[in-house]
Amino acid sequence: MIRLVLASILGLTAMNARADEPRTALVIHAGAGVIERSALSRDDEREVRKALDAALDAGNEVLKNGGSAVDAVSAAVISLEESHWFNAGKGAVFNAEGGHELDAAIMEGHTRRAGAVAGVTTVRNPIRLARAVMEHSPHVMLAGVGAEAFADSRPEIARVANRWFDTDRRREQLEQARKRERAGQAQAPGTYFGTVGAVALDAQGHIATATSTGGMTNKRWSRIGDAPIIGAGTWADDRCGVSGTGWGEFYIRTAAASSICARVALRGDALTAAAEEVINGEIPRLGGDGGAIALDREGNIAMPFNTSGMYRGWIKTDGSRGTAIFREE
Repeated sequence: MIRLVLASILGLTAMNARADEPRTALVIHAGAGVIERSALSRDDEREVRKALDAALDAGNEVLKNGGSAVDAVSAAVISLEESHWFNAGKGAVFNAEGGHELDAAIMEGHTRRAGAVAGVTTVRNPIRLARAVMEHSPHVMLAGVGAEAFADSRPEIARVANRWFDTDRRREQLEQARKRERAGQAQAPGTYFGTVGAVALDAQGHIATATSTGGMTNKRWSRIGDAPIIGAGTWADDRCGVSGTGWGEFYIRTAAASSICARVALRGDALTAAAEEVINGEIPRLGGDGGAIALDREGNIAMPFNTSGMYRGWIKTDGSRGTAIFREE
């Protein structure tokens, strides 16, 4: 009997200890679009999942050591920017002139601080520069030559030649897009976007979001999508954080990221229902498509998308984790 009582006490103590542990969570994406199993070899799939896991590890290392949500999403997105597999940083797509223009944004929910950059061409990790804008300037968004000049003032921002972002796979995509253009054909649906992002909940109960992208293949006229626009592709407040990936023009027109969180805050919608209504309802009704990741302060995660696939990964508050690529996963 004494042994049973002791075991019961020890069990309750362990349960209480687990209940008192800080609840952290992390969710990432690396682009939604046409992702067919037949077009992704087993070796490539393995490498993509490894890159997603590396980003989860980078962000979770911050969280499990008591770090901030801002530090966690920064670490996760930098890891994704360094991978050639995704349309951000090293894997950025080519514009119509055969170069690269990169965008990024970061937002801290409980303070509503935010920073963004658009159209940068020599910044190795645009998310670092977006964070520098947030922390070391009076502004929220800097673009083009102005953003590059600000980068000149920040010695911690690594710079590279624009050709550093070149990859053979992205050049092939550019040639395919040019061929379709010469034939008078529109770009194939679901092939024109790809973005990386992360949303984190830290041990203090704070949320942050970060998003980075190379934009659309074959884009012209310094086109800027939703990723660096606060409220469109990137949003965080004290209840909710969202990072989008899709046809940016429609995410801008619907203020998609902030709209999801507004449904949670103002209408009391569950996170999943709010994200589904915007991503799989409002945006398709206007003619757009894509996906998003969302996380609330209770640690609930939503990952809606309406394309054939979305690169994604998560670590829940209970420590369980996973990665996924295809719709049926």
